[in-house]
Amino acid sequence: MSKRDLGKKHNKFFGKYEDKKDGVIRGFDVHSTKVKILCIIIMILCLSFVVVSVFPILWVFLASFKDIKEFTREVSIIPKSFDLSKLQESWNALKFQRYYINSFISVGGSVICAVIFNGLLAYGFAVLRPKGYKIAYGLVMWSLLIPATTSIVAVFRNINLVGLNGTFVPLWLAFGANAFYVVIFKEFFQEIPKEILEAAKLDGAGVLKVFSTIMIPLSKPIIMVVVIFAITAAWSDFLLPYLVLNGSGKETVMVKLFSFKDTPTDAVSVLRATLFAIIPPTVLFALFQKQITDGATAGAVKG
Repeated sequence: MSKRDLGKKHNKFFGKYEDKKDGVIRGFDVHSTKVKILCIIIMILCLSFVVVSVFPILWVFLASFKDIKEFTREVSIIPKSFDLSKLQESWNALKFQRYYINSFISVGGSVICAVIFNGLLAYGFAVLRPKGYKIAYGLVMWSLLIPATTSIVAVFRNINLVGLNGTFVPLWLAFGANAFYVVIFKEFFQEIPKEILEAAKLDGAGVLKVFSTIMIPLSKPIIMVVVIFAITAAWSDFLLPYLVLNGSGKETVMVKLFSFKDTPTDAVSVLRATLFAIIPPTVLFALFQKQITDGATAGAVKG
């Protein structure tokens, strides 16, 4: 291979780094052979992780187009035909529309509570700062160290005591008390210029009016992050919806999937139901992956 061909390959794979001045690999780094080899190894590893992550979803999608005979006897991953009517039949037979509606109700209330209640608490920590707020904030931070499952018995008992079993309200309130959301809200609120808040107070705005007319409109980026996290978590949640809603007729998609273990449903129908369950979070991640990955660092605590 000629030097010219090598130069073209170099520009193809590493040309985008030439003007890069920050990050792990910068423009002058790619002139080193060791860095190039390391870069190629990293790319191969990343592609391997992508394949490992995407393959199960792709397998479920392709297997959903098979019938039970083809699923059990054929080795090929690719189905013989892509007949959408099979998915439609399973959707109608399993009455999945009902469970989708229940999940959307659960997700909608959870998102509203996650934004309002956690935002208000963070507003108190970041802006109002009443006496003893540091102790309260310390307790919130400590709660991040406690696994949620350790308190599920106490939570479920209190839900029964107040008569909220069989309703969506406990699911909504569970997302209205999330320490992670409080932290990322607080860190964002602290970046809002205090001059804006002081000007609003001089105009006669009260505490709640400042929150609703100043803080919320200026916090759309972080609200979007919280909304995406809340939707994903509420849709995928199983344990609390199972304890609260099982047998009430308000079961969510995840609770319905678990119930298949006690029914004579064939394997292909279960796969199709699984496909129906993973479509919303997959689409959500595909559309808002940048906000989701940015949100992973949004809650970093300042030193």
